[in-house]
Amino acid sequence: MQSNQRCRILAVDDTAANLFLLKTALEEEGYDVDTANNGSLALAKIEASPPSIVLLDVIMPGISGVEVTRRIRENPLSANIAILIVSGSDEACVAEALDAGANDSIRKPVKIDELLTKINKLCY
Repeated sequence: MQSNQRCRILAVDDTAANLFLLKTALEEEGYDVDTANNGSLALAKIEASPPSIVLLDVIMPGISGVEVTRRIRENPLSANIAILIVSGSDEACVAEALDAGANDSIRKPVKIDELLTKINKLCY
């Protein structure tokens, strides 16, 4: 296991199984991973302790991933956090998130090797 402690990750998804899989896989790679199951909690966690990168689902109840992206980018304290959209949504939703300021996207179901490659590009 390599040490990836310099890259703190916040995974945001309203599906508990998705969060569990992301957290487990990334922690096995040495990442420090926190989770949030909705946009409001994600924004609170980002404000309290900004991560290096946010893995963000687009379609969530309440505040969508697109709106979370906008709010991250509008706040000078979080504007430089990398945002990776992790979504099974249609291309239009992903495009909207990218237009709102997300750095990149990956499709569900997530291939861990592809996810790790994208995280490594965004964190370092």
